Amino acid sequence: MNNASAVQALGQRLDNPPDGEYCRTSRARVITNPCLPMRLPSSGFILREAQDLAPRAILRQLRRSPTPPSPGLDVHSTVLTRSRRASQSSEVPLSSSAPQSQNIQTNTITSWKEPQPFEVFRAIERKDLMFLMEVRDRAFSLLLRKTGDATPLLHAMRIGQSHRDVAIILLGAFSRYINHLNDEDILKPRTKVILKALRTNLKLAIDYGLAKSQSDLTASFLQTLVMSEGDKWVWAQVSTISHALNAGIVGQPVKAAEFAVRRFATKELGKADLIAALEDYVGNATVDLLMLAAWSNVLVYVSGEMIPFYYFARDTRVYKAFVDRLDQHKTVIQTSLSRRLKWQLRVLRAVLEGRNTTYRRKVELLSGELDQGEGV
Repeated sequence: MNNASAVQALGQRLDNPPDGEYCRTSRARVITNPCLPMRLPSSGFILREAQDLAPRAILRQLRRSPTPPSPGLDVHSTVLTRSRRASQSSEVPLSSSAPQSQNIQTNTITSWKEPQPFEVFRAIERKDLMFLMEVRDRAFSLLLRKTGDATPLLHAMRIGQSHRDVAIILLGAFSRYINHLNDEDILKPRTKVILKALRTNLKLAIDYGLAKSQSDLTASFLQTLVMSEGDKWVWAQVSTISHALNAGIVGQPVKAAEFAVRRFATKELGKADLIAALEDYVGNATVDLLMLAAWSNVLVYVSGEMIPFYYFARDTRVYKAFVDRLDQHKTVIQTSLSRRLKWQLRVLRAVLEGRNTTYRRKVELLSGELDQGEGV
């Protein structure tokens, strides 16, 4: 086969190529532009953001969602009743042993004679703490009684720094009495007299500067003040805050409640440094005013009982009474209350549930929703 013509044609094309043919086109150079991704935030930052944003998201959901149906409430109430039954069953062994302890106590009481006031003063001077604890348990009023121009606490503080520990033990006995006071005893005339004497002794301790080392001293003083003669102030503030709740976010109920508590503390204490150390008490009292006011608004539609004023600012007593009454009247609350009031009750219950969050943080969450939120 003769390929001469094909080879000749190929040679001519290689020697004289047409324009543009076999010319390598240079590729555009890629300009390097490195991109470094931003590093992820630390786990501590993520946790703080979650703790801050999660409660707000829950409250926003409460505002948008309708009132939960009654079956859900029934399930919640059955859980509460089961927990109550479990706690009651766990208390049975203690009550069964009560007669034995009462017999032992009566035997010891018969051999014990109430001391004279001078014996209490002598025990303070000698730092006889066992004797003072026995007086605390059997004749508490002796620790408050004024003899001459001094009470036992004032006598210990006058002695000086050497007896400061005795004064602190007496203050601990006062706080113990306040925290363990039964509801059935608090309205008795004798209890009112003891509470007024307690208030006087606690104010003396504050004036002597013991509040700087005893963080709960000032709170105990304000608790005693409210329990002894603060019912008029509590109900006056409840009326004011209930009107603010009715007005919605325009009334700014959380701000009004906190302002009322701080004004009350300033009037009774008059010292800014003491009030600054009272943030936990101020938060507790603020949320208690809001719950008392909200429940007073519920009583317009529901035939129920008021929450006792002496529960005020005593840890979670108002909250427990508040929740119990909500569960007791859940059907009427669901059908008769206004949409705004039902939303406010849900927000209060959701925010104030649990003990892992400080009262200061709870007040901030309530303010963000009831004062500054979108409202209902």
